[in-house]
Amino acid sequence: MVKWEFFGKLWGPLYMGGCCSCHISYVGKVFDVECESNHYDTSCEHGGARVMLRGSSKFLSMYTEQGSKGVNQDALTIWEDFTGEKDMIFCGVFDGHGPLGHKIAQSIRDNLPSKLSAAIKQSQQNVFKHNDANAADAGNHGNVHGENNRNMSFASWEEIFKSSFYEMDQDLAKTIDTNGFCGGSTAVTVVKQGDQLIIGNLGDSRAVLFTRAENNHLVPVQLTVDLTPDVPSEALRIRRCGGRVFAIPDDPVNRIWMPEESDGPGLAMSRAFGNFCLKDYGLSSVPEVSCRKLTKQDEFVVLATDGVWNVLTNDKVMSIVASAPKRSMAAKLLVKHAVQAWRLECGLKVDDCTAICLFLKDQTYPK
Repeated sequence: MVKWEFFGKLWGPLYMGGCCSCHISYVGKVFDVECESNHYDTSCEHGGARVMLRGSSKFLSMYTEQGSKGVNQDALTIWEDFTGEKDMIFCGVFDGHGPLGHKIAQSIRDNLPSKLSAAIKQSQQNVFKHNDANAADAGNHGNVHGENNRNMSFASWEEIFKSSFYEMDQDLAKTIDTNGFCGGSTAVTVVKQGDQLIIGNLGDSRAVLFTRAENNHLVPVQLTVDLTPDVPSEALRIRRCGGRVFAIPDDPVNRIWMPEESDGPGLAMSRAFGNFCLKDYGLSSVPEVSCRKLTKQDEFVVLATDGVWNVLTNDKVMSIVASAPKRSMAAKLLVKHAVQAWRLECGLKVDDCTAICLFLKDQTYPK
């Protein structure tokens, strides 16, 4: 019998990474990153997109802070001009856990956007070909690809996200060693294309939209479900696959456990990249994908790891971001509030906290 000793997360020193990784690979404990830009740059160009790992821009603010128990296992990235299109943005927040969880989160950060970008371009090419074929059948020679030709159905977006997440998980499976076999990472990702917002969620990080109600007050609209064993449908899938769901003494959190003959690993989310020891027992790497059409009432979106949401409500997050004197300060202000809340509630125990604020209008706050 193998006895696992992982029950929660590992915390530690902040890793701000480098800029966009054009190639990343790891076997065992050796990690190789190749990039033409300086390792400590905050951004670089990748395939026509500007990639940010920290900092802010006209519509974006991002920040991460390590917790109190080891390496920061959170990672985040923003790709402006995603796929080379001027009005397309990718945002992603990744929360690693277990042995080598921080490396897994960083690998996903560095590779998942490229997979999504390639899948989007391929799907758009299929739309172009389909529209050209229809135009030819109708006798409309000389058809020019218009703005509408790039718009894809929700089914296409869902397939893009699911296939890219699957490919990412398969890549991890091929390169992970036994030290990382019970490690993994959540992911909450958003692609904004014009007035369309497409969300791909895996785990218990969260995306929330903040919009104006009829009385002009801001209200939160949660875009994702926290995918944990507390969700009945998630627990049912786990049990049907032979996994167990329960909380251990002195820990109120329901977790996924392997069958009776094993003691672990006790995972607090029901979907994640990696964690291959649990993949046969109900843990899923299939993201929940949703789409929302933005309106003029929508103000901003916040993506954050559970380190933020476990201590701050959606309403509190709303008030913190809305009170930021500058957009560039919003994510840092939010994370600092979360860290303070952890210290007040849990003393020295502080989780890694990471947030991205995506602003949807030009005039919401002073620049």
